[in-house]
Parts: sequence; C-alpha cells; structure tokens
Amino acid sequence: MKLAAGIDIGGTNILLGLVNESGKILEQSSWKTSFFNNPETWVNNASNKLVEWLNQYPNACFMGVGIGAPNGNIHSGAIEHAPNMPWKGVVPLARMFQEKLSCQVLLTNDANAAALGEMLFGETKNCRNFLYITLGTGVGSGIVVDGKLVYGHDGFAGEIGHVILYPDGRPCGCGRKGCVETYCSATAIKTTYAEILKKKNLPENPTADAKNIYERAMASEESAIEAFEKTGEWLGLALANSVAYTSPEKIILFGGLAQAGKLLFEPLKKSFYQNLLFNYKKNNIQILPSKLPESDAALLGAASLILT
Repeated sequence: MKLAAGIDIGGTNILLGLVNESGKILEQSSWKTSFFNNPETWVNNASNKLVEWLNQYPNACFMGVGIGAPNGNIHSGAIEHAPNMPWKGVVPLARMFQEKLSCQVLLTNDANAAALGEMLFGETKNCRNFLYITLGTGVGSGIVVDGKLVYGHDGFAGEIGHVILYPDGRPCGCGRKGCVETYCSATAIKTTYAEILKKKNLPENPTADAKNIYERAMASEESAIEAFEKTGEWLGLALANSVAYTSPEKIILFGGLAQAGKLLFEPLKKSFYQNLLFNYKKNNIQILPSKLPESDAALLGAASLILT
C-alpha cells in the first residue's frame, strides 16, 4: 500500500492527513493556525504526528508529503508573502519538512493542489484540460492543460481570482481594485447583498454571511436572489474570458457557493454562454460543481501532489 501525507494550510486552520493511493484518508488531525507563532514549532508537531501514524502501517510504502498553501510556490517550496497568514515573509516549508522526515516534499498553491485532487479522485479523472475554481473567502484557481498544471516561470500562474473584472472597482486584498475575487467570492456576495439592500432603502443586515444569504434566497427573498444572480453574472463573464486562454473541456467549481445549485449556476451559465467567444460555443464546455466532499478535498488535493 502506498501512502502520502496531505497538508492543507489556511489562515484559520491547518489540516494534516494520511492518504492511501485510492484516496481514502486513514488518519487526520487539525490545528488552529494562530496557535503557532512560528512555523518551526508547527512543523515539529506535524512531523511527530506523522511518524506516530506511520508506525501503525509498517508494511506501507510512504511516498512523501504534499502541501497546499496560500501563495505556495512549487518552484521554491515556500509560502511567499501570504497576506492572510500569521507567518510573514518567505516560509520554506518544503525544506523544513525534508530536514525533519528525509522524504520527498512538494508544496504548491492550495487551489492548484485541489485541482490535482479533482483530477485524481474527482470529476475530472479522464479530463486533460479543465479549470478548477474555488469559491471561498477568495477566488482561487488551478489550470490544467494537457493533463498538467500550469505554473508559469515563477510558480504563480493561474490567478483567475485576481484578473480585474471592473477597473477602479471594489478594493481587493491584493492591493488592486476590481478583481474577480471582489465580486465572485463568498465574501463578495455579502458586499453585493448589502449594496442591494442599500439601493432599495431596506434595513441593513450586517450579520448576513453567504450561508444566511443562501437561506434567504431559498425562502424567496428577492434581494438575496438578486445577490446570487449578480454573482453568477460576474462569474460567468470571468469564466468566459478565461476560456479564451486554454479552451477547457470542463470548469469545476468548489466551495460553499458552488453548493448553491441553480441559484448560482443558472445566472452563471446564462452569462457564460452570452459572453463566450463563438469559436468555443460548439465545444459544449461543462460547468459542474465538484463532487469531492468539502471536508476531504483539501487533504486529497495536497496528497495528490505526491500520488500523481
């Protein structure tokens, strides 16, 4: 049996799992990111936990460690200046784990890792050209062309969430204005909803989050439905533009917003096909939600770095 460790690092939580070649998560642990003032302490804890697990599988072949992280660079093996992480600057996590465990360690952007997981275990097993879009706090993306992730010369290719949708639009955490992320993420739909309420002179709802807006839309609240319609329209436009670069067979959406069903997908697909270049309309590009369990996808994606 072949095993790989998968690590998903986020601004709030860090997940560690032991995954077999069939995509079954055999062991799993999590930590609060903020609990660790420096990455060295966490690497020590995670390495010790991993060794403890591996001792339970003495006949297995341990392949190595795959890490998905914000601003993760496949070329340097480091997290580089991630804005939402407590660990600042350049954090050479791959090297740190290699020194502790003496095994292969690969690190990349979390959305790239998730795209690999989808290709190995999910909706795109037999698909060699697809876009993978994560709709969470931000908008992440992984681009697969001819069965390979696109990294670019510096390891940071594929930032669809930071393509400018509206010049001088909403301010983005990246420092620019009008990025896709500011209109199409789970965070952005809260802003959209608030703008709609204000325009209609309706009472503000400062505690509303994406889940609450979804529940209101399902209860037929017009403003909530409109928020999903606008989000879908913007995302459809962004995806139609993205198709012109790689001509994918499928586009897979992952994250909480992707579970909104027709509330998001109907306006998204309408906008997508309205804005799609004629040459691509005959290709019947599928836009689908990921079928990987949300709780498992991050670990499977990270482990896929090693298992592919």
